[in-house]
Amino acid sequence: MTDPTTATTKNSADRRPLSSRLSGIGAGLLTLVILASVSACGLGTSGGYIPSARLAGRLADVPRMDGAHISVGSKNFTEQLVLAKMVEILLKSAGATVEDLTNIPGSASARQAQLAGQVDVEWEYTGTAWLTYMAQPKPIRDPHDQYVAVRDKDLKENQLVWTDPSPMNDTYGLAATEATAKKLGVEKLSDLKKLPVKQRTFCLEDEFASRSDGFQPMLKAYGLKYGVDVPKKNVKIFDAGAIYSATAKGVCNFGEVYTTDGRIAALHLSVLADDNRFFPVYNGCAVWRQEVVEKYPQTRKLVDPLAAKLTDKTMTELNGKVDVGGQTPTKVAEDWLRSEGFIR
Repeated sequence: MTDPTTATTKNSADRRPLSSRLSGIGAGLLTLVILASVSACGLGTSGGYIPSARLAGRLADVPRMDGAHISVGSKNFTEQLVLAKMVEILLKSAGATVEDLTNIPGSASARQAQLAGQVDVEWEYTGTAWLTYMAQPKPIRDPHDQYVAVRDKDLKENQLVWTDPSPMNDTYGLAATEATAKKLGVEKLSDLKKLPVKQRTFCLEDEFASRSDGFQPMLKAYGLKYGVDVPKKNVKIFDAGAIYSATAKGVCNFGEVYTTDGRIAALHLSVLADDNRFFPVYNGCAVWRQEVVEKYPQTRKLVDPLAAKLTDKTMTELNGKVDVGGQTPTKVAEDWLRSEGFIR
């Protein structure tokens, strides 16, 4: 087993709610190169074994998809791979021929592959689409309203169909060890205001410490002033991957995390609830090319029940089985689908 204090995602930078997603789409020259590559050469399949099983439970009566050819894409980090493998297994179990186009490097290339018609379905995040792809200046705080806005805009402008969103929200968060949270009596970010100044200690990544939607604005949203209620000496700066272990070891009471990272469960960290809804929402959702959904409407019946089961807790555990436990995304996806009764 990998040491959970040092394990990292396959592309931790790509998991940042904004930074990776913005960095991927913001580099205009890189995007042009990617577009040229996608257009000229096409994506190569990432290959790998795709299990097939018998659909069960709520999926048992989904009409067969024999003769369908569906390409499934994903970005190249753990959560995306696990989610894509789930869809691949369900499609293949329904009789479709599945082309594996997972592990695409970066948000920009994954998005462009779908816009170019090479990827039929991939998982995306509402906040990423709204703030990055659609270049909207401000997030919509209500998760449902954010989903509806993205769904409607992407269908109208890009003929992409967002099926039901999952509850899981891969955004920023602050976490403490379960023992620290219990000792201090904190469960949500608004509880920080109740603590003595000396207990408000934080391990942060440099970018989060200075972002316009990061640490200092978050403190302000919860009634705290940086430099006064949280002295500068109370904040330590780490690389993103080191924050988890530093928090677990008690270097700081609170550490910046990505809310579905597998190390949260592995290190027994507890994420404080964002009760004022400060951080943008990044609910995961399967996104399909419209012509695919219209030709095979049963795709909704395959994936919507799956999405409904994907909570932060579930996704954190599944990511941890890959990043900490060393299992493959395919095995984690297949085992979970069986455990939930979607296949047998």
